[in-house]
Amino acid sequence: MNSVLEQQRKLHEERERLEDAMSKEFLLKKPSQKDEINSDHRSLELLERNAEASRKLLSMYEDRDGLREEEIASLTGTDEFGEYYRKLKQLKDFHRIRGGEDVEEPLQMEFLKLDESRNNPMEEMQNIVDFSDEEGYGKYLDLHLLYTEYLNLKNFETVDYVTYLQTFDKLFEYPKENKGSDYRKYLMKLLDYLYDYFGRVKPLVDQSKFILDTKAEFEERWSSGQFPGWRKDISTSAMAKHSGAQLDLTAFSSPEELMSLGLDRLKSALTAHGLKCGGTLEERAKRLFATKGKSVDQLDPSLFAKSKASKEKDESERHRDIGFLEAQVYKLSEVLGEQRAATKDNVERRLARTADELEDEEEEEPIISEDEDEEEKVIYNPKNLPLDWDGKPIPYWMYKLHGLNLSYDCEICGDYTYKGPKTFQRHFSEWRHAYGMRRLGIPNTAHFANITKIVDAQQLWSKLKSNKSTERWRPDQEEEYEDSTGNVVSRKVYDDLRRQGLL
Repeated sequence: MNSVLEQQRKLHEERERLEDAMSKEFLLKKPSQKDEINSDHRSLELLERNAEASRKLLSMYEDRDGLREEEIASLTGTDEFGEYYRKLKQLKDFHRIRGGEDVEEPLQMEFLKLDESRNNPMEEMQNIVDFSDEEGYGKYLDLHLLYTEYLNLKNFETVDYVTYLQTFDKLFEYPKENKGSDYRKYLMKLLDYLYDYFGRVKPLVDQSKFILDTKAEFEERWSSGQFPGWRKDISTSAMAKHSGAQLDLTAFSSPEELMSLGLDRLKSALTAHGLKCGGTLEERAKRLFATKGKSVDQLDPSLFAKSKASKEKDESERHRDIGFLEAQVYKLSEVLGEQRAATKDNVERRLARTADELEDEEEEEPIISEDEDEEEKVIYNPKNLPLDWDGKPIPYWMYKLHGLNLSYDCEICGDYTYKGPKTFQRHFSEWRHAYGMRRLGIPNTAHFANITKIVDAQQLWSKLKSNKSTERWRPDQEEEYEDSTGNVVSRKVYDDLRRQGLL
């Protein structure tokens, strides 16, 4: 029922609210990797919704059906009041017929709920992405199925799982001869998993652009022959082409006479003509005799062998396809290097556990329930006491014992407040207080311990400087000399007597 202009206004409002929600999502504190992954997925959802709203707005501004221009003309015409009452009547008829059905929720309420769910997420909102238990919500890789696929490859070295985690991307070490169709299927499955995991862990990365950048880099290195594992091997044996010896057929009147030359000689002659050189002695002789007195265009196309160049081209395309798959594996393993290293450490740690430790872990796992987790997250702490190592408030008597109920303000630290005398005494040797003293041009020495006021520190520094000036050693007055008669005089007197020639 909304007009075109109203729809445009609503889309503009939606885009502004989406941008505000994305900025709040970006500024949200993310203490764990799980929170960071969930935040990225929420940002991706907002980004896609913003892009969809922008596409709708662009389509409306293009006004291909002319409705927007028609509506603007009706509002700016001579009968604007008549147009207003017609719109009002349509609105009344619409709501009278519908009776309050299909009332849309205002955007303001929708985004208020979104802010509430972001700041206080419910249990079902804490697991936005599906990860296996082995993946630990984006902490580790789960390559067990792909490790099984690797073990099933022929002519590949058998390794344990930890070694496979370290070497699964070192594809350049495998011989070219072993990289067949099974190897290509294995690479496809490996890439399917890595791209899927990459999309779950880093949803804001554009995978299409990622693939295009990888392909551009691969094409450059492949064309130069510098791609790892597929470097061009230009050897004489590889480049040489077998050329057979020509045979003059005018001296032969039948295939039977050609059969007397033997298999090898007939094969050489057929190869020289580019014909098929296989078959029995009789078939080779008949095939070669069929070319007598004929040009190449007059020969039956079925007699010709498949071009070696086309075979080489097909083989090169297959190698290029496999090389591009390997390039993507290299790039993905580089991007997921942090998760890969964490997976290796996690697997080694689990393998180092004893049987008793594994049994204890299995017994402890079912004890932890979701209700207990929820209770731990919502802690009753009305006095705002500091938290202990287990995440619960410390006892109040300990809070009073350590003097944490006492507050100390330090003006030199920018009016920063310290809780407890121990923290207050320690802060004089920490960076914040040292930085404040340096800003004042005063050295942070032991003389200024327990001084928190800027005026007191400046007065003490002035007093220390004056005391140092009076206590400073003055050689002209305090340095002593002895004259020729044994009298002890100051340096100044001694210099005066020496200049007057009285010594």
